[in-house]
Amino acid sequence: MKSLFTIQGIVQEGHNRGKRLGFPTINFPVAETLPEGIYVSQTTVQANTYHSLTFIGAAKTYHETSFQAETYLFDFEQDIYGKTVTINLLKKIRDNQKFHSEEALVKQMEEDKRQAEEFFKKSINV
Repeated sequence: MKSLFTIQGIVQEGHNRGKRLGFPTINFPVAETLPEGIYVSQTTVQANTYHSLTFIGAAKTYHETSFQAETYLFDFEQDIYGKTVTINLLKKIRDNQKFHSEEALVKQMEEDKRQAEEFFKKSINV
């Protein structure tokens, strides 16, 4: 699959908000000036590639200022702090947004995941 952008970083411990919300993420700062938003992505960890969703930017809902990548890997439950990962951003599905509640954020994340799953189904059946 053709990538819009490829980023690489070392997984760092975040605030564990994603885990608490049902979407555990791997996190690392990005220096690149990438367009903020949510991307359908593929993430390679230790020679294995996983379907994923990646947020690029500062988390407006939580008044964050650090520009980073937060990636939710589908069907993945490993501790990879300190490991290097490569993320291929395949398709931007929306811009960075501020949500009025965590419930609204989770509802949007569920829709983002649905869109990503649909993207991967279509790309496999091409």
